Amino acid sequence: MESQSTVTTVPKPGAPPTGLSRTDYRGQNGRQRPPRIALFMVITVIALAIIGGLFVAYDRVVRPKMIGEFLKSMMPPPAAVATAVAQAEDVPQLLPAVGSLQAVHQVTVTPEVGGSVTKILFQSGATVSAGTPLLQLNDKPQQGDLANYKAQAKVAELDLARYRALVAKQATSQQTVDQQAAALDQANANIAKTNALIAQLLVRAPFDGVLGVRQVDVGQYVKAGDAVVTLTDLDELYANFTLAEGERGRVTVGQAVRVTVDAFPGRVFQGTITAIDPQISSDTRTVKLQATIPNKDHALQPGMFSNVTVVLPATPNQVTLPETAVDYSLYGNSVYIVRPTVDKDGKPVNGADGKPSLHVERIFVKTGDRADGKVVVVSGVKPGDRVVAVGQNKLQNGAAVSLSDQGPPPAPAQTPRP
Repeated sequence: MESQSTVTTVPKPGAPPTGLSRTDYRGQNGRQRPPRIALFMVITVIALAIIGGLFVAYDRVVRPKMIGEFLKSMMPPPAAVATAVAQAEDVPQLLPAVGSLQAVHQVTVTPEVGGSVTKILFQSGATVSAGTPLLQLNDKPQQGDLANYKAQAKVAELDLARYRALVAKQATSQQTVDQQAAALDQANANIAKTNALIAQLLVRAPFDGVLGVRQVDVGQYVKAGDAVVTLTDLDELYANFTLAEGERGRVTVGQAVRVTVDAFPGRVFQGTITAIDPQISSDTRTVKLQATIPNKDHALQPGMFSNVTVVLPATPNQVTLPETAVDYSLYGNSVYIVRPTVDKDGKPVNGADGKPSLHVERIFVKTGDRADGKVVVVSGVKPGDRVVAVGQNKLQNGAAVSLSDQGPPPAPAQTPRP
C-alpha cells in the first residue's frame, strides 16, 4: 500500500489567513485590519473619553461644590465684638504742658531774735492757725526788766498824781508836774519795748497752714533767722508751666486747666489760669503761665511734677469714637464698621438663630484730636455708624460678627492727651 503523505501549505507573506478572502483583509501599508479589532479600539476610545469627561466634570463641578459645603459646615461662629456708635458732639481743644506745683503761702518759720529754746509748743506735721505759739525762747531777763519797768511806772504815776494835787494848791511848779509825766511816759515806753522783746521770744505761726518737720530741740541756742519749721498753706496751690510762644494768642486769664500728678493716677484736679508772664523767653521761646488749683483735701503738695492741660473753647459737631475703636498702623488708621449682611437681591440675611446676620467692613479713616478717651474722626465715619470698639486684631474685612452684651469699653483714666 502506498503511504499517503500530508502536505502542509505555508501561506506566503502578505497572503490572507485561511478562510478569509483577499477582499476581507488587508495587511500593513494601508491594508485593512480585521473589523473586530477596529470596533474594539473605537469602543475603548469612547470609554476613555467618557471616563475623562467624568473626571473633568467631577473636578470642575462636583468637587468644588463638595469642598464649599464642607468649608461652610466647618466655618466658626460669628465673633462676638463690643461696639460703639459714632456720635457728633462738641470736642474741647486741649493744650498739653508740663509744670510743677508751688504753694501760694509757704514760709520757713524763724525767730526774730536769738536765744535758748525753753519750750517746743508744736508737733511735726500738725495743722495750725495763724497766731498759734510754736516755740518759746528764754525770756526770763526780759520778764525781770518788765517787772522793773512796771514798778517804775507805778511810782511815776503816783508821783504825778501827787504833784498835780500840789500844783492845784500852787505848792509846786508846773515844770515838776511835766517832768513826772515824762517819767511815767518813759516807764510805759520801757514796758512796751520789753513786751515787744518778750513777744519776739515766743515764735508764732504767721498764717494758717500745715507744719513740716521740727528742726530744733529744747535747750538749743538759735540765732535770729535760724530755721525752726516750715509752714505751708495747702488750701490752694500754683501750677507753674510753659507753652510755646505760638500758643500765646490762644490762652487768656480765666481759662480752665486740668492738672494730673503721678501720685494720684486717674484723678484730675481743676483750676484756672490766674497769671501770664508778659515776656517771652528769648532762650526757649516759651511763655510762662500760672494756674491756681484748689486743694481742700491737701492731696497735692508743693514741688510735685504735674501734667497741665489748658482747656480751650470746644469745636462743635465733631464725629467721635472711643480711642480703642481705631486701629493704628503704618498703612493708615482704620475702623471696622458693623453692617447687616444682605443677599444678591439686597434683602437682609438671617442667621441660624433667626437674628439678622452682621459682618464688618474695614474703612480707612483720618483722625484728629484726642481727649477724654475719645478720638475725633475727620473722615470715613458718619454719626450713627456702629464700629467695633475692642478686638479688631481677630477680624478681617467681611468677617461675620455678633454684638456682645458688654457694650463699649469705659474711657481710660485721664491724662489728657492732644
